[in-house]
Amino acid sequence: MINIISTTAKYLILVLMALYTIKCFTYFTKKTAKKRKTNLNLQVFDIFAIHFLCHATLFLNTRDKTVLAYYPIELLIAILYILIFHAVYPKASRMLINQITFLMLLGYTMLTRLDHGLAVRQFILATVCLFIASFIPWIMGKLPTMRNWTIFYGVTGIFFLLTVFIPHLGVSIYGARNWIQIGPISLQPMEFVKIIFVLFVASGLVKAATLKDVVINAVIAAAFMTVLAVEKDFGSIAIFYIAYISMVYLATSRPVFLFAGIALVVAAVIIGYMLFKDSLFVHISVRVEAWKDPWAYQSTGGYQICESLFAIGTGGFTGVGLGKGMPYYIPVVESDFIFSAMCEELGAIFGLCLILVYLSVFISMTNIAMKCKSPFYKYMTFGFAISFIVQVLLNIGGVTKYIPSTGVTLPLISYGISSMFGTLIMFAMIQYVYIFVGKEGEELHEEERALRAAEEAQPFRAGYGGN
Repeated sequence: MINIISTTAKYLILVLMALYTIKCFTYFTKKTAKKRKTNLNLQVFDIFAIHFLCHATLFLNTRDKTVLAYYPIELLIAILYILIFHAVYPKASRMLINQITFLMLLGYTMLTRLDHGLAVRQFILATVCLFIASFIPWIMGKLPTMRNWTIFYGVTGIFFLLTVFIPHLGVSIYGARNWIQIGPISLQPMEFVKIIFVLFVASGLVKAATLKDVVINAVIAAAFMTVLAVEKDFGSIAIFYIAYISMVYLATSRPVFLFAGIALVVAAVIIGYMLFKDSLFVHISVRVEAWKDPWAYQSTGGYQICESLFAIGTGGFTGVGLGKGMPYYIPVVESDFIFSAMCEELGAIFGLCLILVYLSVFISMTNIAMKCKSPFYKYMTFGFAISFIVQVLLNIGGVTKYIPSTGVTLPLISYGISSMFGTLIMFAMIQYVYIFVGKEGEELHEEERALRAAEEAQPFRAGYGGN
């Protein structure tokens, strides 16, 4: 009987996940506010239904009573976040609120499955970060001069990146020196510098009046990436570089910058790998070799990717069920390779839907950026959108062997408080831009109404003024 219930719940999760994914895209096609509201309300139902079924399935398959204890606490915080954030910011994007809630609840569920200690730690710290990030739209409303802080962004960003080289503070993990240790907490400064970097580029592009200004902005942006190269953090370099090139192209509308940027990075990767693969970037060389033929290095450098592929293949389309897989065979499964664990136990269909959910978040962000008339907020939001989706693609591409593993996390799902907090800050800043765009639209409508009223008050002037 328990197996029947567990199996039924597994398929219900897949159906609800598919419905939630569809709603992520049909929202953009709704013509009226009432239909969009209904779509969002149905999304909320899907979110909590999936959350409930995942915890129920996990309990039935593991008989772990702590799973039942975690469920009401997670549910309470999620409901409070949705209600309070919407009450404080009634003009905020409910779509983004739903997406944050869904991804965070999914992350808590998977971490509960993998490691109770990490799940509790992530939940507590993420809740604190969620509370702090909720103040950001209000703070941004009090700081209208943010676009003028170019020098501050540049100096602060590079300073934070350099903190990893401070003795007894910076530490190396998996070959990259991109962490700092503060007591029991490990942080990646890059996750916060990524935000500062986008702000720096956006403010610099707003001020750029000549090609010289663009070049100066590019040189300082290159300084950010040079520090990351010294840290051997090439996943972050990819995020920074693609975000930079995309923002420059948006600001200038000149294809030459886009194609030149692509050519430059291809040349730099080829030359750098050929010259330094056996000296400075040994761990990168190991990952590339493991990516090219993981089976030849199955017991050494290719072990992680082999186990990841085994897990995804074992799960098939529908998964083996939460709690029935063997994700613990994958090293660092709770952070870098959590997508593999989800595919093994929830299925490849669930994994494909999750990719589409991330894509819908990217579309939402880009849509907000394109509607914004303020160049600074436009470039900023677009930069966040690009860095977000690139991080998703790097993570999923690495665990599925489409690209070499880069060690970046899956936003809002993987274990890691730096990644969680940084992503929540980005979402909060985009929420402010969404509210700002709404105000721009209201002001535009008021201007249109005023012009229309003036025309109606003098209906014959245009036709007979010259006679």
